[in-house]
Amino acid sequence: MEGPMGPGPRQGGGGLGATRSTSSGRTTRASAMPWARFSAWLECVCVVTFDLELGQALELVYPRDFQLTDKEKSSICYLSFPDSHSGCLGDTQFSFRMRQCGGQRSLWHGDDRPYNNKAPLALQREPAHYLGYVYFRQVKDSSVKRGYFQKSLVLVSRLPFVRLFQSLLSLIAPEYFEKLAPCLEAACNEIDQWPAPVPGQTLNLPIMGVVIQVRIPSRVDKLESNPPKQCDQENLLPAPVVLASVHELDLFRCFRPVLTHVQTLWELMLLGEPLVVLAPSPDVSSELVLALTSCLQPLKFCCDFRPYFTIHDSEFKELTTRTQAPPNVVLGVTNPFFIKTLQHWPHVLRIGEPKMSGDLPKQVKLKKPSRLKTLDTKPGLYTSYTAHLHRDKALLKRLLKGVQKKRPWDSQSALLRRHFLELTQSFIIPLEHYMASLMPLQKSITPWKSPPQICPFRQDDFLRSLEHAGPQLTCILKGDWLGLYRRFFRSPNFDGWYRQRHKEMAQKLEALHLEAICEANLEAWMKDKSEVEVVDLVLKLREKLVRAQGHQLPVKEVTLHRAQLYIDTVIGSLPKDLQAVLCPP
Repeated sequence: MEGPMGPGPRQGGGGLGATRSTSSGRTTRASAMPWARFSAWLECVCVVTFDLELGQALELVYPRDFQLTDKEKSSICYLSFPDSHSGCLGDTQFSFRMRQCGGQRSLWHGDDRPYNNKAPLALQREPAHYLGYVYFRQVKDSSVKRGYFQKSLVLVSRLPFVRLFQSLLSLIAPEYFEKLAPCLEAACNEIDQWPAPVPGQTLNLPIMGVVIQVRIPSRVDKLESNPPKQCDQENLLPAPVVLASVHELDLFRCFRPVLTHVQTLWELMLLGEPLVVLAPSPDVSSELVLALTSCLQPLKFCCDFRPYFTIHDSEFKELTTRTQAPPNVVLGVTNPFFIKTLQHWPHVLRIGEPKMSGDLPKQVKLKKPSRLKTLDTKPGLYTSYTAHLHRDKALLKRLLKGVQKKRPWDSQSALLRRHFLELTQSFIIPLEHYMASLMPLQKSITPWKSPPQICPFRQDDFLRSLEHAGPQLTCILKGDWLGLYRRFFRSPNFDGWYRQRHKEMAQKLEALHLEAICEANLEAWMKDKSEVEVVDLVLKLREKLVRAQGHQLPVKEVTLHRAQLYIDTVIGSLPKDLQAVLCPP
């Protein structure tokens, strides 16, 4: 049974849902939508506790009027607790991803497009899933019937800012577990004062006496293995806690047990292959799944992924059915029961208990799926997949030498990140070059004809182009690149990449067509045209203008201004009755 859904509005500001006013006394727009700023970062904050009669139960939801369906509430409850096999004592942080179930979106939600248009593709807001960031505490407590205090604080968002939200939880959760609701209310009110996340900007975010400074990545950032340095915009007191990244994980820590297989795992991610990651705890499973899906950047991972998944999930039957081929999804699990349930999956990665020593842990071995039979199956990558590219032995030697010399893990992670980045870029650059060749020449775009079509993508033509412009120009790794491309063409990642590039090229064509119209001699064109043709031009120009003003076309402000003048000029040349139709009062 659920507890109260949070305190109600309080008069005079400060309470959840209270009206906010500026210092001058004028009520801001936030008064009509008091959670507008909060919802730019988070959907809601949940508290999940253990009830002796019900099991996991939703105790609180902030804001109190945020709408979650019963199915979403149930999913959050089950995904916010480690399963009984994990035995997590103390504090544990992990994350999950769950499908939205069609509940009514909150009234204070803004438009995602301004943020998404500037953000890297991999960091855009999730359109159909919620991301949950969990801080779970389990400690002995004699005052509780069961003998243990068990509670989770969960931040639910559509932004994949795992590092920022984990840092936020490490500040809020310990305080909340001590002081309960008032402390959480204060934290939510502080987040509701934050500026919105704008790609390319460095922001100072005050929370519980600390200022977290972050830079929101932008699509135009130069791709580097190390994120751009932060800069102080002002002398802040207290000095800000600077986060090097809002989303990047410690890759080396995540991949330590599987370093010998990073090449194979990168290929499996590139091809969108179904993969189960069976780990000893939800923090290990969720971090490794997120690390795997991030190793393709700047290419967007277009398949489903679940950093932590349980047998209680509403999609359990859908994702584990044997009546059809396994779906293109990466599942992070901790219950050994999944070994039996998902025996038919082509790739299973089992991770052993983490070693605390500074040495490199024993590397998991590559094993045939037929050996995956019992619940006590040993750690290993169980797959019959053979990598198309040869292993990068030089990278493994450098990482091993780093371990021996006790090189900082940040440096080790930077090495891995650079390796993945260069590998992905070497793979994707030939595709980008070929795609660019399909764009019609600018001189073929004329103002009074529809813009020319983008040429079709012909796989055989692309594969032939690799002989003189392939990945061998930028990558030292040898292997069957052609075979890898052929399999990539059948993957959801190729489909997602192609659709995105085709959409961007179509928008560029439309923008160039609008510019061509605005630079043409309109009066000369109108001399021998019928009223129907002129009205048709007005309607088409208006449609393009609306799309451009909605940030859907890459055009300059001066072009927009000129297009509006053109529309006014053309309408002014028409008879009064037509003007009244096109410009109603």
